[in-house]
Amino acid sequence: MVFSLTGSLKIGCPGLSDNAEFIFPMNPQERQELKGKIEEEIAAQRTLIASLQETSKPVSPDNAIGRLSRMEALSDRAVSEASLNVAQTKLSRLETALDKVDQPDFGLCQNCGYPIPHGRILLVPEATRCVPCAEKG
Repeated sequence: MVFSLTGSLKIGCPGLSDNAEFIFPMNPQERQELKGKIEEEIAAQRTLIASLQETSKPVSPDNAIGRLSRMEALSDRAVSEASLNVAQTKLSRLETALDKVDQPDFGLCQNCGYPIPHGRILLVPEATRCVPCAEKG
């Protein structure tokens, strides 16, 4: 554990090498930046979900399309439904992250308790585990 010149506490996850450090805690500006990013992701997921809901509607049996076209339509629908489930799960996790972003323990790994790197949180705002813990499964 080391203190930086800015006064932020630097600590590393036990799953990483000794050189790896994270700066903790997030400052208010970083939290605001993260909130904006999460809100953008939520809007994008909602748009994606609306689109996927349209493409995952049932294919009517009385629809007069050829046999192969019908099979393709059913296959496309299955892909859309799977994508819809993934998008809905991500949306739920993003909404949870947005609700928790101002809590003091936001950004701490659920497994080891060490800070999740700010870069990881910016790329995957719904992340609840640091990379080493996420890789462990």
